Amino acid sequence: MLMTVRERHFGGRPEDIPQARRWARELLADHPAVDDVALIVTELAANAIRHTDSARLGFRLVISRTRELLTVAVTDAGGTDRVPVPCEAADEATDGRGLALVRDFSHRLHIHRGRPGHTITAELTVTEVGAC
Repeated sequence: MLMTVRERHFGGRPEDIPQARRWARELLADHPAVDDVALIVTELAANAIRHTDSARLGFRLVISRTRELLTVAVTDAGGTDRVPVPCEAADEATDGRGLALVRDFSHRLHIHRGRPGHTITAELTVTEVGAC
């Protein structure tokens, strides 16, 4: 099974989020999951910048691809002891839905506590694209 892996570091400014999304779209322009991946990248990058030291130090985005499986991983810069968990936000809330949304668009969601930060990996299978 041939795997393609691409990795890039992004800064921690809000304008780096659309840059990360564009980069993912360019890499996966021919893939049926491109829209789902763009959403996942947006949510994970925003969380890294908002909730960790990534606002100062940036974040790493890794996209891996085989014929059957696509993975999107964002590693933040740490700075918090809180382990991110998907949770359901109240109907009136204007935030707090990102990780749950990533979970819902993924076949599997991994949250790895590392040093210095966390790596959140979303796995998508080609057969599940657009299932939500």
